[in-house]
Amino acid sequence: MSIQILGMVSTTYGSESAGWRGPVVDPGYLADFARAHEQAGFDRVLIAHSAGSPEGFAAAAHVLYNTQRLGVLIAQRPGFIQPTLTARKLATLDNLTGTGRVAIHHITGGSDTDQRRDGDFAGKEARYRRTAEFIEVLRRTLTSAEPFDHEGEFYRFEGAFSSVKPHGEVPIFFGGQSEDAIRVGGRWADVYALWGEPLAQTRERIDLIRGEAARHGREIGFSLSVRPIVAGTEDAAWEKAGAIRRAFEGNLAGGINGGTWRIGRGENTAVGAKRLKDEADEKLVHDERLWFGVTQLTDGGGNSTALVGTPQQVADALLKYYDLGVRTFLIRGFDPLQDVRDWGEELVPLLRAGAEAREQALTPAGRG
Repeated sequence: MSIQILGMVSTTYGSESAGWRGPVVDPGYLADFARAHEQAGFDRVLIAHSAGSPEGFAAAAHVLYNTQRLGVLIAQRPGFIQPTLTARKLATLDNLTGTGRVAIHHITGGSDTDQRRDGDFAGKEARYRRTAEFIEVLRRTLTSAEPFDHEGEFYRFEGAFSSVKPHGEVPIFFGGQSEDAIRVGGRWADVYALWGEPLAQTRERIDLIRGEAARHGREIGFSLSVRPIVAGTEDAAWEKAGAIRRAFEGNLAGGINGGTWRIGRGENTAVGAKRLKDEADEKLVHDERLWFGVTQLTDGGGNSTALVGTPQQVADALLKYYDLGVRTFLIRGFDPLQDVRDWGEELVPLLRAGAEAREQALTPAGRG
């Protein structure tokens, strides 16, 4: 398969524009949301993480047990669970639910306030060093056939070993835009996660991260996160985008925080967040249909940029990132469940067909 299409699930209904309703953990909604992704043709769903959100491994297990083939991408912050235990948790889920359905996404943390809610008072540079060591031990635990010792800056183990091993690979995702992040991700990640930035900036980041990976004799994949806003005509899609922004402004004026943000994340000092805010301040629309209308109302953190247009226009816009080297697309909506169902009708098939056509063109037969 030439591409992977990821979604994102939550344990309760809501978005910035729709507001949030229902219990913090709604098992029925989460199961329906997961099944909708599977039926729409998604490959995985992200389970997000914050210091105030429901626990990700438990939510991931519920997703896996309520679907047949859908995979999960579990976000977690190194520093709160030992890497050896994290490896066993991942491998156990893989064995219980089917080969290749489990992946992990490492978040070093962009808000000191949110880190401290879970008792982490390490500075950002130290957190990145810890993330690198965490991934090193995690990968070794998942693969080592013999017990091993490890002594580093943050972790020390004697005779570390996991009797349970995943049947397939557990892909390691990573995100971050600072120089420290690029050094860590280029050395250790399988897939480097990028926000939906303009094409020129995305090309620049990909070249930079590839160069860092090459220093270690590695190749690395890329994921892009963006929020499609799709309608039958381009004008209708832009009207929909305007309505989403107005609804979000209304929620902000009414003091409604979102989902895992209900207690507020604190100041976001992430470099990637600042980049998005700067791009939003420059102009609200880049590359014809990359819209920063919601980003402008936020602190820049999270997945907030949107592609606006018809299903074909949005698929074509996503495929321009494919041409830059992106092979994983994480898309989530502002009307989360209904958007997934709608995308399964047109956007997802169009995106897969466009990627497949590009793959075919690269084969000897296609070139002929």
